[in-house]
Amino acid sequence: MGSEETYDKLIELLDRHGAAYRLIDHAPEGRTEIVSAMRGNDVSDAAKCIVVMVKLGKKVTKHVLAVVPGDTRVDLNGLKALLGGTYAAFASTDVAERLAGSVAGTILPFSFHPDLELIVDPSIQEKEEIFFNAARLDRSIALRAKDYMAVCSPRLAPIAAPAS
Repeated sequence: MGSEETYDKLIELLDRHGAAYRLIDHAPEGRTEIVSAMRGNDVSDAAKCIVVMVKLGKKVTKHVLAVVPGDTRVDLNGLKALLGGTYAAFASTDVAERLAGSVAGTILPFSFHPDLELIVDPSIQEKEEIFFNAARLDRSIALRAKDYMAVCSPRLAPIAAPAS
């Protein structure tokens, strides 16, 4: 699935659920701190989306889409413990992009792939609005957090750690 197809799927999903969102066009950028300034949102209101690979044994690997506030980082050890894994690391770029359906820097806080489990830090639901690139580098979405939770019903777990 290409980025344009993923973008269309996202808009269709949000419209089908009657979610309140705004589209924000900006110069192409995928880094959270920089694109947040371009959009005019606080970095803490950005949804940082990272694909993580967790080894559950010698032969079993699970991929997780971890969503944390933009001013934090994914707690890899916490995610590993949550899933009972033996090892956790960021997925390779090619694997992350294949599972997410878009290029790095534009990964959505939604999973459209059966092999990608969505896990969201509970602090995301306390936001009024969350901001994220919309499967493209030149467009973002501002989405009401309560609508985000209602649309995707994610697994909630404390997976955010302070930025180092």
